[in-house]
Amino acid sequence: MSRYQSQIIKKLVAEIAQAAGVPEQDAGIFSDSLVDADIQGTSTHGVSRLNIYIRRIQKGLIDPRAEIAIDRKRGLVMAVDAGNGLGQVQASKVLETLIPMARSSGIAAATIRNSQHFGALSYYCNRAAREGMILFATTNAEPSTAPAGSRQAYFGTNPLAVSFPTGKSYPVKIDLSTSIVARGNIIAAHKKGSEIPPGWALDIDGNPTTDTEKALMGTVLTMAGHKGYALALMVDAFSGVLSGAAFGSSIGSMYKDMDRKQDVGHFFCLLDIDAFMDVSVFKKRIDNMIDEIKACSKRPGVDEILIPGERSFKRVCENREKGIPIGAETLREFKTLCEEFKIPFTIDGAQGNA
Repeated sequence: MSRYQSQIIKKLVAEIAQAAGVPEQDAGIFSDSLVDADIQGTSTHGVSRLNIYIRRIQKGLIDPRAEIAIDRKRGLVMAVDAGNGLGQVQASKVLETLIPMARSSGIAAATIRNSQHFGALSYYCNRAAREGMILFATTNAEPSTAPAGSRQAYFGTNPLAVSFPTGKSYPVKIDLSTSIVARGNIIAAHKKGSEIPPGWALDIDGNPTTDTEKALMGTVLTMAGHKGYALALMVDAFSGVLSGAAFGSSIGSMYKDMDRKQDVGHFFCLLDIDAFMDVSVFKKRIDNMIDEIKACSKRPGVDEILIPGERSFKRVCENREKGIPIGAETLREFKTLCEEFKIPFTIDGAQGNA
């Protein structure tokens, strides 16, 4: 992959989104979330997804100008209808609404229904951590994993995430799918024509496979066997059942179902650390935890014990310095979109440092 300046890519993504009907401010949120995923090293949730979002807008499957609506509100809890808008935009707006609520009372929560795939959960969790807060976030997703003992895709990869602010140069970031890998990794391998490692997926008949086409037709395995299945169910109960969104096999596929909306659901629970203790005290305490973990005796062949989020931070530093890597297929999609919307293909001059 070649590397490209993130600011130029972000500007181009925003221009394409606006050309597709997304308001300027919302296009800025959308482009920031996609490029941030690439900067964080989560390219499966980054600009490689731009094309499918735009195609769904063009087919009327995403409303680019949707407003959020509050279905129900009691105290510090909201049930939100995303209006079938862009997931990244609507979720960001909900988080911005929750922050002052949590600042005032220590905690605030929201469910979001009628949404879309909304990128990496850590984008929202890291935003909260920068505010001295802790966001626990979940989202359901289109069917791709099977309940334990089944070969039928029912649950999505159903990730959950949380970030903790620290006094270090990076937050403790926990962002994991309940599948053994994010389905985006299989999609990325399929685009490159590569096989996937054994133990990632089953084919449609329930047999192990390393073939990406068979894996995408079949199911991704849950992490930790039945424990991953239990967590996937928990995430869907929070994100789908509680929110009023679709759940399980009722969720629309972003790629396959080009004739109906997704109706993805999300769950946010936001805590203001200052309601529990001074943020500075919390940071000192979690820094002590980090130092103690890193000082633990190492296994043979291990040079360093890493903290969740530390590897990602190292990628952030590299990608900000050198630019974000973008694959050839994504570049072709960019070029096609630019031609359609008569936007200069500025990526040609964007190689090099960020």
